Amino acid sequence: MTATTRPDPTAAPDGTAARPLPSPAGDGTAVGPDHTPGASDGAADTVSRRRWWRRRGAAITGCSVLLAVSVAGHGILPGLPGRLSSLAETLLPWSALAVPVLVAAALLRRAPVAAAVAVVVPAVAWLAAFGGALTDKTSPGGDLTLVSHNVNQANPDPEGTVRSLLAAGADVLALEELSPATAPAYEQALAEAYPYHFYQGTVGLWSVHPLSDARAVPIMPWTRAMRATVDAPGGPLAIYVAHLPSVRVGPAGFTAGARDEAMGLLVAEVRDEPVRRVVVLGDLNGSTDDRALRPLTDRLVSAQAEAGAGFGFTWPARLPVVRIDQILLGGVRAASAWTLPATASDHLPVAARIHLSPDLAP
Repeated sequence: MTATTRPDPTAAPDGTAARPLPSPAGDGTAVGPDHTPGASDGAADTVSRRRWWRRRGAAITGCSVLLAVSVAGHGILPGLPGRLSSLAETLLPWSALAVPVLVAAALLRRAPVAAAVAVVVPAVAWLAAFGGALTDKTSPGGDLTLVSHNVNQANPDPEGTVRSLLAAGADVLALEELSPATAPAYEQALAEAYPYHFYQGTVGLWSVHPLSDARAVPIMPWTRAMRATVDAPGGPLAIYVAHLPSVRVGPAGFTAGARDEAMGLLVAEVRDEPVRRVVVLGDLNGSTDDRALRPLTDRLVSAQAEAGAGFGFTWPARLPVVRIDQILLGGVRAASAWTLPATASDHLPVAARIHLSPDLAP
């Protein structure tokens, strides 16, 4: 009986031992004597993580575009809950500070395209919205100088404040946040320079030209607004002095409801004003970028925007970050606008020199 030998399935055709075939691992990866799980997978995971890290540049690009749209188109964007749109628009000039943050994040993620977008796109939008404010638009001339100042009812140095205001040489001076204790002192200190004046509640007006039709304007339960006609060169000039309610940031959002309600009442008075030349002076507790002030700023022009240099921030006086003290004009044109040196108040005074064209009949 002859013995037969069955071929060894692991032997090569030449009779040498064949290498064992790799068997699949649980995750489908081939496993053999020269391959152990994780030997090359770690490198692949590292590459994958790097790609994910760089793809994060897309998020930065999206944030940059969103910032640009918010700056350039803030006026047409829908309102946010809690009137937060008003708060964002009040601080809108400071949106430029987000650009270096976005650029730094893009560079950390090694995303040069995202870094370039973070610089260029928001910068173009910001310059389109605020570039004009950076230029000096002042010009010589003018017929009348206006000054407005929230003097702060807790002002520790009203005498020094008066000296500073007198040095400005205003033809018309508006004061806000007077109190029963301080109003007589301002009245006496300003009497020699301003023979005509009217004050009621917390607001007052002093003028070198005669005043008429002076009265309180009911925008709140107590008097924080007034109106008077100034017998100015070329014809009458209607002056409104207003101090709108303060705003706060709280759990419910931007608590500006009382301000907005008072603003509506003030706008109604201005809209019905029979005198063609109108000026609104005072602490409006809002910037001209704030959509809540749009009913007023759609009718009147900011003297600072028309003829100022820079943003003219007024509050807080020690380190101003917003302009909430305004001089708004209708039927007259600003030649120059500026802020005055700080007094003992927490607001900076604002000033403007205006051209008075002859008052024409409607």
